[in-house]
Amino acid sequence: MLFVLISVLCSVTVAVIIKIAREKGVNYLQLLVWNYPVALLMTYFVLKPELIAWNSSLPWGLYIPLGFLLPTIFICIAMSIRYGGIVKTEVAQRLSLFIPLLAAFLFMGEKIVPKNLIGIGVGLLAIVFSIGWNKQNTSNERNYWVFPLMVFVGMGIIDILFKQIALLAGITYMSSLWIVFVLALGFALLFLGYLLFIKKQVLDVRAVAYGGVLGLFNFGNIVFYMKAHKALPENPSLVFTAMNIGVISVGALVGVLLFREKLSNYNKIGVLLAIISVLLIALL
Repeated sequence: MLFVLISVLCSVTVAVIIKIAREKGVNYLQLLVWNYPVALLMTYFVLKPELIAWNSSLPWGLYIPLGFLLPTIFICIAMSIRYGGIVKTEVAQRLSLFIPLLAAFLFMGEKIVPKNLIGIGVGLLAIVFSIGWNKQNTSNERNYWVFPLMVFVGMGIIDILFKQIALLAGITYMSSLWIVFVLALGFALLFLGYLLFIKKQVLDVRAVAYGGVLGLFNFGNIVFYMKAHKALPENPSLVFTAMNIGVISVGALVGVLLFREKLSNYNKIGVLLAIISVLLIALL
């Protein structure tokens, strides 16, 4: 379970870095771009993927959407943290697991299990309660719920695409991950070009440093989650449950204690419902 704990801490630290960077006046949108060169280098040197030739036979219908969605949803995560805080963002991100479950039921022929349906229902309630409603927010902040909603949907689609990649025959998962990260870096650099040349932003050197650190923790989250599954091959549901509940719980503690995020009673109920829904899906 040590690997799960490290993965949880890495995941929450990603959100913390984005939050701190914004509070210190760092361009948090630019720093997201610099996460990908580091993640790409770490993938190459640590995971040692087999580099395969790029040709028309590769499943570009999976790779290109993933390469586009990874930086796009990362931007949504940053905006969600800005307007909604770490707690609500982590809940939305973790409860996105319901989307691949629904996809499996609707499109992949899996049987509907009652406890999964109950878990999904509880999870949807958790999303509603976690968003909460604050009449004192500004007009922009009142509409922040759009960003956690986009995180919820986007992360669910990303999960579905990664699961499809894992089923590919003849291409190792690490090789696919390398291609996806290369594409993600390409789309991220296009976004940086948009910020610099269209929006006329100045290149923030501090964002490069923050982005590099962000990339290390983002990669650490992936690697240690994989190590946890390898260490506990007979208990994948335990790893899954510990990871999701751990991120929601630690994220809530960090948001409230470190950043003084205010949670209404509705928000607290939402966090509790999120934990219950994960338990319903994974353990019962």
